Amino acid sequence: MKNWILDEERRTVLFVVVSGLSLIVSFFNLFGREFPVDPAWAAILLCGIPIIKGAIEGLITEFDIKADVLVAIALIAAVFIGETFAAGEVAFIMVIGALLEERTVSKARAGIEKLVQLTPRTARIVQNTGETIIPAEQVQVGDILRVLAGETIAVDGVIINGQTSINQAVMTGESLPVDKGIGDEVSSGTVNQYGTFDMRATKVGEDSSLQRMIKLVESADASKAKIVGIADRWATWIVVIALSSAFITWLVTGEIIRSVTILVVFCPCALVLATPTAIMAGIGNATKYGILIREGDALERLAKVTHIAFDKTGTLTYGKPAVAAVESFDPNIAAGTVLSLVASAELRSEHPLGKAIITHYKSVSKEALQEPQSFTMLPGRGVQATVENNVILTGNEELLSEYSIAPPQELMNKAQEYKNAGSTIMYVAVNNNATGFIALSDTLRADAVDVISGIQAIGVKSVLLTGDNSQAASHIGQAVGISNIHSNCLPENKMSIIEQYQNKDEMVCMVGDGVNDAPALKKAHVGVAMGGIGSDIAVDAADIALIGDEIKCIPHLLRLSKKTMKTIKLNLTLSMLLNFVAIILAMTGILNPVLGALVHNIGSVVVIVNSALLSNWR
Repeated sequence: MKNWILDEERRTVLFVVVSGLSLIVSFFNLFGREFPVDPAWAAILLCGIPIIKGAIEGLITEFDIKADVLVAIALIAAVFIGETFAAGEVAFIMVIGALLEERTVSKARAGIEKLVQLTPRTARIVQNTGETIIPAEQVQVGDILRVLAGETIAVDGVIINGQTSINQAVMTGESLPVDKGIGDEVSSGTVNQYGTFDMRATKVGEDSSLQRMIKLVESADASKAKIVGIADRWATWIVVIALSSAFITWLVTGEIIRSVTILVVFCPCALVLATPTAIMAGIGNATKYGILIREGDALERLAKVTHIAFDKTGTLTYGKPAVAAVESFDPNIAAGTVLSLVASAELRSEHPLGKAIITHYKSVSKEALQEPQSFTMLPGRGVQATVENNVILTGNEELLSEYSIAPPQELMNKAQEYKNAGSTIMYVAVNNNATGFIALSDTLRADAVDVISGIQAIGVKSVLLTGDNSQAASHIGQAVGISNIHSNCLPENKMSIIEQYQNKDEMVCMVGDGVNDAPALKKAHVGVAMGGIGSDIAVDAADIALIGDEIKCIPHLLRLSKKTMKTIKLNLTLSMLLNFVAIILAMTGILNPVLGALVHNIGSVVVIVNSALLSNWR
């Protein structure tokens, strides 16, 4: 019981339950005359006093007229003339509406804290006396740092010694590791996958890439204004019209009870329920399709979207390298043999490209791979292995140059075609002869084309934002049917592009999966994250998460948002019509406060039933 009292949400639920029971007892007079006070007072005290307190605080501290101002006036007036049940009933309905609204608003999330946790706490500094581990925040510009395999880079810098492959997914979203050597820049938060290298620090502390991204997420979140509830948006007019109508009726008829009835039926109960009930039903509908809506007003915002911006890697593609082609330029060695030799050579490799080649081989051949007789990992270049007494070299162009192997021009021309399509090339040399290559690329999602066409059919335009080069971006864009393409995008670039659209009053929905997408997801009018393969930070930054990573549900999500808004508008129309009729009846004296509250709350029931129909909408 103590936990229920101390927890605000639980306490509100407890008060609503007690208030509901007290109103039932009061209405049916279950205790007869034995009870010293009307049980409806429980609803007034538990539900009404917080409303009156909030209305007074809003008026005094912010001079802000909200819907609860009229409710507070109606409650006090009803109590003043002895209509206790009417006062308790109105307070009860308003608190239920507020509770539903709160449940659709997400709680504070830990996305920024998770970004902070990515920042390495220590760095290995190289001095004349040897290596020393120091706190990362103590690194100064110009310091020489040593980064071992598997370590996260603490600050931005330039490699001065060594070669490696860097996983840059955190910053650029690229699915494949990037080879780095002397003179290449590396960023904080990225991961050194192979080998050891030394680097000179160039940007430290708040100037580093990861810290700049944290600032971007914070600033984007702060700049996104929350949508004000419709009842509060119209509150000033509702209050003025209600008070004017009540006062004029009192002057004309001289009956205060009619004025109080007008205030009771004017209370915006149905208006308060119109939006949250529809949104909750929409959220329930979305859940059936593996869509988790994390922000209460996300559907409302999504209905206004004119553009959907997609990240490439992990969103339109699966985010994993796969063999696209195996080419042989040696008449004595078939393409299948090239694949077999390279797969055997990569058996002991931990590189993602090597694993992708082995996976591909196993999917096309049932023959067991030969264990390499020797194996050497060459960080930043590839591997060297001996398979069936053949010396196999497989890696990038630098590897072939190092061994003075000159590939024929025909091979290079063919490789360039695959590069233009966004593939990564693994050149293959057998016994120091350039034999062919294996092209690997990220695999396009099977339903990506249908999703883009479905979105365009709704009247929403698609945009591609990716950290990949222009050739890879263009290839994917053409494949799925997106013509508006932005390539080589860092996190701040994605964010600024979205801001440019929004400055033109074109609302953008961002769909992404990686840490590098977090600022854009926050900045966008609506952020949609891939919840399965996507990073926790991307999900925390987003308003909506696709639990099963199924982008095929996005067209349904767009249509659902528009249907939800139509439901909300219909709710408002029905409730206002009923209110108008009730006001006329109250002015003529046909309704008293209790009947007025009951008739008025029929509007709330209509709203709830209409919203519930949205749950099973297809």
